[in-house]
Amino acid sequence: MAVPKLLHPYAVPAREDFITLVKGEGAVVTDSNGKDYIDGLASLWYVQVGHGCQPIVEAVTNQMRKLATFHTFEKFANEPSEALAARIVEVSPYDDARVFLGNSGSEAVDTAMKLARASQVRAGHPERSIIVSRDRGYHGVNYGGMSAQGIAVNKEGFGPLLPEVIQVPADDIEGMATLFANSGDKIAAVITEPVQGAGGVWPPPDGYLEGLRRLCDQHGAYLIFDEVICGFGRMGTWFAAEHFGVTPDMITFAKGVSSGYQPVSGVVLSRKVLDPLEADPTFMLRHGYTYSGHPAATAGALANLEVLADGLIDRAPKVGARLSEGLRSLASDGTIADVRGAGAVWAAQLNDGQDSFAVRDAMLELGVAVRPIGTALAFCPPLVITDEQIDTCVDVLAAAVNAQS
Repeated sequence: MAVPKLLHPYAVPAREDFITLVKGEGAVVTDSNGKDYIDGLASLWYVQVGHGCQPIVEAVTNQMRKLATFHTFEKFANEPSEALAARIVEVSPYDDARVFLGNSGSEAVDTAMKLARASQVRAGHPERSIIVSRDRGYHGVNYGGMSAQGIAVNKEGFGPLLPEVIQVPADDIEGMATLFANSGDKIAAVITEPVQGAGGVWPPPDGYLEGLRRLCDQHGAYLIFDEVICGFGRMGTWFAAEHFGVTPDMITFAKGVSSGYQPVSGVVLSRKVLDPLEADPTFMLRHGYTYSGHPAATAGALANLEVLADGLIDRAPKVGARLSEGLRSLASDGTIADVRGAGAVWAAQLNDGQDSFAVRDAMLELGVAVRPIGTALAFCPPLVITDEQIDTCVDVLAAAVNAQS
């Protein structure tokens, strides 16, 4: 078999065998051989509304018939991107905010890092250039976000990374306080996932996010929530900031904003960050992407938010409760070691000696797709998943683990 011409992300370049998907409906995708799989990770943490959602398809199609594409640099705008920004601000934790739009979560993170530094400069604090992040954090694969992420293996082999980006232990608020005590006058921002996703699905310890908020306030740093996974319903609220009761200064988003039907991402900026940027009417923000505010993409995201608002966000806690209950039943009988998560994002920690990739492969054979993360398996299903399908995911996990024993 010839090596495919497509160079796949996060894959062995020499790999030749792939599962070719050809269609999807609800929480199920189908491959080219006609085999169905329950989508246990919403593709990559993002298909909130499930596959085959026709209102989104129609919204994108209708927009492409009118104005498929045009840039939003300087003097130009389009109706869907303006409407999407307004809707996001409406459901955000801010009374007054603005939204910068991009295409991917990696772009959103790099944008937030740049805007944090730019805002500090415009506020008269050019010395504030350090970005602080946490071990286990995942913040994308562009050079800024890769520098900020706390998963060491993802940084290997790419050469020098962005300077003045510091990681601290994931849950150590005292260590964070020590860093601020020593370098607080040089810190531009702290970036954190409310729930660390790709690093293994780790909810924050009690009081941790509140502690970050307090330290940033005391020392003049911005707090950035990376909600690329957590945002738009995954926690049972529009944003995890609301779920955890902590309001950051910026929120990065992607994935769930469009359920992946179109590439859309962005940053929600509070007045604390915006005011310095807007203070000088001659200042030009020299940052942006060709497809920022793409009309067809933002039309799809708008339609997606309408679908989410029609009961799906309220379903997220129910999905999480049933899934976590099933996983805990496996932990109680020793099939797996532990369970952790929040909202509708959960992980099954395997026992010592169990191979997460082998278990994943066995689950695929039985018709369930999940993602191995270290020694755990991540579950983040579409919010349209049925109770029966959730139970099947749990049963298939048990069967796959037992087959490896």
